[in-house]
This record gives sequence, C-alpha cells and structure tokens, in this order.
Amino acid sequence: MKRALISDIHGNLEALNAVLDDIRQQGISEIYCLGDVIGYGPNPVECLDMVRRKCAMCLLGNHDQAALFDPEGFNPVAFRAILWTRDQIDNSSGGAAAVNERWDFLGELPRTHVEPNRLYVHGSPRDPTNEYVFPEDVYNQRKMENLFERVEQFSFQGHTHIPGVFTPSLEFFGPDECDHEYRFGDEKALFNVGSVGQPRDGDPRSCYVILTDESIVFRRVEYDTEVTAKKIYDTPQLDNMLGDRLRDGR
Repeated sequence: MKRALISDIHGNLEALNAVLDDIRQQGISEIYCLGDVIGYGPNPVECLDMVRRKCAMCLLGNHDQAALFDPEGFNPVAFRAILWTRDQIDNSSGGAAAVNERWDFLGELPRTHVEPNRLYVHGSPRDPTNEYVFPEDVYNQRKMENLFERVEQFSFQGHTHIPGVFTPSLEFFGPDECDHEYRFGDEKALFNVGSVGQPRDGDPRSCYVILTDESIVFRRVEYDTEVTAKKIYDTPQLDNMLGDRLRDGR
C-alpha cells in the first residue's frame, strides 16, 4: 500500500497543484485529504473541484464546516474569509446544478475514516473536527493520555498546520528530527501531516506525507507563494496577512 495524505489546502490552488504534481512523480495514485479544503485562500472553488476529482477520501475540516454552518470561535480574519468563500461557492461556474454538487460534497464529508489500526481525522481522536493537538501538548499529560486511549494504533490528522509525530512517551518529533521518515513499530503514534496551503512551522513549502505499510515519509514541495499572495491582496475581503504569512510559513 502506498498512499498520499494531504490536509489544510485552504483554497491555495498553486500549492495544491504543486503537491499533486509531486504525488504523481512519486507514482502514487491514491490520495486521502484530511480536511480544510477551503478557507483563507483565494481559489476555494477550484480546490474543491480538484479534491473531488483527485481524492479517494476527504474528511470534514473546521473551515469546511464553517462554510456550511455558522462559524464558531473564528477570529475576524477567518470569519471574513469564510463569508467570502461562501459567496464564491454560491456564485461559482456551471450553473445551479454544479453549485449544488459542490455544497452537497461539503455537506456529505465524514468526520472520521477508520481502517484496521488506523484512524483518520482532521483535528484529534477526541474531537475529529475542531480540537488542536500542538507540539507543546506533550507537556499536557492528561490530554495526551486521553488521546492515545482513543487510538487503536495510529492516528493521522492535520488542523495545526505543523507536521510531526507524537509518541505515548510524551515526545514530539518534527520531520527534521526523524530524518523525514518515521518507521512504524508496535508503539502507538499520532501523526500530523502538515499543511498543503498554509504551513505554520516556519517552512513556506507545502507539506504532505506518503504512507506505506512500513513508514510515513514527510515531503516538502515548493510553489510560487507570490502568485497566491497577490490573489489575496487583490481580494478586498481577504486580509493581507493571509498573503504575508505564506512567505514565512507561519
């Protein structure tokens, strides 16, 4: 088995295209998306259509959920972006039938996907859509123990945009600290696959992972951040900081 896991595209078409191209070059045909196809970025409709065509499985992210319902806990920048995103989908191309298909796709996204020994979520094993699991949570023993109790062996997630591996011994390893590959053993582990469209670990390159039966490999892919940033700057409803942060991966 060889599969690509992507997450947190956030309407960044340039990043998504670059990652999909890299996935093809790796000879991988099966792609799972762990949510947040939309939100923040300037091409929500195009990213939605691409994920619908290319991904064998896609989960509901909190921004996908916010487009469907009232956003909860969103800061003003994210709130304005999701309102603009709704409008883009409502007025997208293809007529009423195509618009309805896009909304139906979002509305039918599952919150979890389960396979033997593997749980796929957007947020966490405890709250699949909304809970963050940050690297500093390794200092919160009660939280981490609760999360690991809910995992048969491995959990794959996104949401924080920070890739890495959590172990039951309360350690977090970023991709650089495990030489970009973590080989599976008998021990449980939580894996954050990083973000395609808005990395927040100080590396502006898109991040995704390749999953096999033996290991998980973290991949970084360059794309033209300036093209995406300019689209954001040219859209009054999207705050300029959403473009600025792409350059620094923050």
